[in-house]
Amino acid sequence: MKKVLFVATVVKTHINTFHLPFLKMFHEAGWEVHVAAKNDFSKGEACYIPYCDIYYDVPFERFPFSKKNVIAYRKLKKIMMDNQYDIIHCHTPVGGVLARLAGKYCFHTRMIYTAHGFHFYKGASLINWLLYYPVERICAHYTDILITINHEDYQRARHFTFHDGGKVYYVPGVGIDTHQINEININREIKCKELGISPDTFIILSVGELNKNKNHEIALKAVAKLKNKNFVYLICGQGNLLKYLKLLSKKLGISDNVIFLGYRSDIFEIYKIADIFLFPSFREGLPVAVMEAMATGLPIVCSDIRGNIDLVCDGQNGYLVDCHDVEGFAEKINYLLHRQDVRKQLAINGIKKIQAYSLQSVCAIMKKIYGI
Repeated sequence: MKKVLFVATVVKTHINTFHLPFLKMFHEAGWEVHVAAKNDFSKGEACYIPYCDIYYDVPFERFPFSKKNVIAYRKLKKIMMDNQYDIIHCHTPVGGVLARLAGKYCFHTRMIYTAHGFHFYKGASLINWLLYYPVERICAHYTDILITINHEDYQRARHFTFHDGGKVYYVPGVGIDTHQINEININREIKCKELGISPDTFIILSVGELNKNKNHEIALKAVAKLKNKNFVYLICGQGNLLKYLKLLSKKLGISDNVIFLGYRSDIFEIYKIADIFLFPSFREGLPVAVMEAMATGLPIVCSDIRGNIDLVCDGQNGYLVDCHDVEGFAEKINYLLHRQDVRKQLAINGIKKIQAYSLQSVCAIMKKIYGI
């Protein structure tokens, strides 16, 4: 029986969030499926990975210089040497680097790495270029297939020197299950009541971890400038900036208009009742949240950065704004608030565009790359 190993820093918020369709693909093809990642489930939660035959809890840390990553490397190397996999597919910066270094002794294994957004990119800090760019170029020597999910990364990766016969592929993300999204029918009035919102309120939605990169601070400052106060700003996600952002919304005088919903298992239902999607991030690879919002028929107002520009064509399915431009975000939100006809057309265009990023399309591409 052939074996495949999937490697990522964490289980719940990476493997189970993005890669289950590909584990399923191998499982149904008769392969033995292994996963190596850190158990990030909460205490009391079972670490369950569908379609996984064997799971290895590897103590990866996101901080690259953590001593635990030395332990993770040694454990990962032993796992690889003991199993001699046919394919290893690694993800995330730390998981990707350690897997490729550990796998350089596995001579009959195809090593695949998906870059979900290089940390070096147009506009990135000098330290990011000095730290991550050389590492990625070195690891390319131990990579058979490098998958990039946006066009900027693809063009840059084409200049790397790879393992003998190594190739770079562009794949449009991890795939969005458009069929599942289309099957969701939601009564706006009932859902709004559940969330404590009046159905005639204009709903602005953001989805993402409450951290500095997601730039919720700019979003709050932008919505605070709206003259029409018949709106609610829903923020779905968890993170260490929750307390700060709540205090900021109070300081801006919009605490009654902002609802922090935390992690949601009903996120597609919330997309369905929203009017626009606001996404002001500083850095993205290819944002799943924007793809989900497009698939549910939302016009997008997002930052003009790598990844976002692959998905949003300014004026066609949304608007691109400089990530520091509070006035720019406020202007676009305000315009859409008063123009239902424009929102409808942007939504139609977004649904058409997102078809190329559907799970069905991505799985077909990955099946060819895997050779199964």
